[in-house]
Amino acid sequence: MFVAQAHSFVQQARLAITLAWVAGYTNILTVITCGTATSHVSGTTSNLGREVAEGRWNLVWFSTFLLVTFGIGAAASGTCAEVGRRRGWQSIYVLPIAIEGLLLGLFAVILEVTDPNTMSAGASLYWLIGIASLAMGLQNATITRISSGVVRTTHVTGVLTDLGLEAAQFAFWMFDRSHNSPPLPQRAFLRSLNVHPTARRLALLASILGSFCLGALLGTLAHEYFTRWAMFPPVLFLAWIIYRDVRTPIAEIETSHLLGSDIDLQLPPSIAVFHMRKEKHRGDRAHRMPNLLAWADRLPATARVVVLDLGEHSSFDGNDAMELRAVLARFAEQHRRLVIAGVGGEQFHQIRHVADAGHIDHGFLDPTNFCPDLELAIARALVLVD
Repeated sequence: MFVAQAHSFVQQARLAITLAWVAGYTNILTVITCGTATSHVSGTTSNLGREVAEGRWNLVWFSTFLLVTFGIGAAASGTCAEVGRRRGWQSIYVLPIAIEGLLLGLFAVILEVTDPNTMSAGASLYWLIGIASLAMGLQNATITRISSGVVRTTHVTGVLTDLGLEAAQFAFWMFDRSHNSPPLPQRAFLRSLNVHPTARRLALLASILGSFCLGALLGTLAHEYFTRWAMFPPVLFLAWIIYRDVRTPIAEIETSHLLGSDIDLQLPPSIAVFHMRKEKHRGDRAHRMPNLLAWADRLPATARVVVLDLGEHSSFDGNDAMELRAVLARFAEQHRRLVIAGVGGEQFHQIRHVADAGHIDHGFLDPTNFCPDLELAIARALVLVD
């Protein structure tokens, strides 16, 4: 989930449903225990303007503190992701989510050991809201970056706005369809809804709204029935999904050693050859495809045609297909060409089947750039260079 960007609707919906409830849960607990919201700062900013006008400087510092901690959390997320990208980490988004889990764990501990009567004032209040605000800034910035700005999980103002806009577009589409097209059988009509981009976008936005509301409901019930342990469920949930992400091995991309071997292929510098390898100590287990966009951004400028050997990656799921589509689109933007080696007829049909099931366009599936072995891929690269 946190290995690479969420390119597809399914990946974005999974992020929204998985993490929006954590924000709703955390936010309602800070409202109940500290009397203020921390997952969004629109109201805080409004209060800051009013408090400055009225000269209530103690509340001015409090609102400023909330804004600053949320911003620091977002900046920390961006810093972690950028450091990971520059150092070539495979899972650049796991670190900020892990830091969020640690912050929420610390929030849970402070909530456990603090007298409820002292939570609404003093140092305890600043510790609690500061930690929660940092965590929410981290989560919102991380998920925004993973989804390329499509998904935001810690507030629903923009979500509800988009939901209203998309609902209006969908209603007009339904109206035009009913008047300009003959009636469809029920199964065909439902299939058309499934592929229509506005309907899918509505489902995504509704999932964020519903998940956030569910988190607030669960947080309220948890605080009512086991007050001091109320914050531990989202902490344990984050720990579990991080463990699942880290536990699944990721394939690595290595530069080919063919040019340094006894067989001198005498390839021009405009051709680069890479191999995707499984981790040696976990070679028998299924591996995930690495972040191909990050790999593409680190390629030398002289490489105009790149051969990527996927010989050890024998099966492909929807995420793999989306990762291939994304990196091929990036190569097109950079005026480069990518040739995939180690993909036979069976694997190519598997990728095409996954693309069909996920409603992925076939523009990236040029069969001439998918070769069953490395020799044919290199021959194809030489043709492209010529």
